[in-house]
Amino acid sequence: MARRGRNAAVVGGLAILASGAIVLADFLQLGRTEPPLVAEPDRADRVLVEKAARRLTLLREGRVLATYPVSLGFAPEGHKAREGDGRTPEGLYAIAFRNPRSVAHLSLKVSYPAPADEAAARAGGYPPGGDIMIHGLMNGFSWLGRLHRLMDWTQGCVGVTNAEMRAIYARVDVGTPIEIRP
Repeated sequence: MARRGRNAAVVGGLAILASGAIVLADFLQLGRTEPPLVAEPDRADRVLVEKAARRLTLLREGRVLATYPVSLGFAPEGHKAREGDGRTPEGLYAIAFRNPRSVAHLSLKVSYPAPADEAAARAGGYPPGGDIMIHGLMNGFSWLGRLHRLMDWTQGCVGVTNAEMRAIYARVDVGTPIEIRP
């Protein structure tokens, strides 16, 4: 019986080590590659985020290319007003750049804050915040997969699974308009 317990402890220890190695490799982005853009006819010419529906839609000439469920900022209702408020902004923006080495699994930067957002924040005496992204799961947390959708957890970004982010990243280029609706 003692031998069986020792074997179970060894197997359990190896499982913990293997799990730790997988999380570490994910955190360090080992083996991560940047998906190339798909052919022009398959790329989105518009991104629509509907906060209330927790949905991101890629469109081309008014036709739906793909739809993804999303998580938002931890306080999603209302327009982002200041840094740290946990809100996802609302309005018309554009994709400012693509980041293959993000703190999350790939990211697309949203051009927030717009001049009107900056002016409103300045009038209130606080910074508007920034670094609003569409991104995958935080590095080291890819094991969460679809479980991330159980709550709004970002700082004001739009979160999707890593597989979904790879598909979105391949279909959205810099300059693509993005509309974020309440």
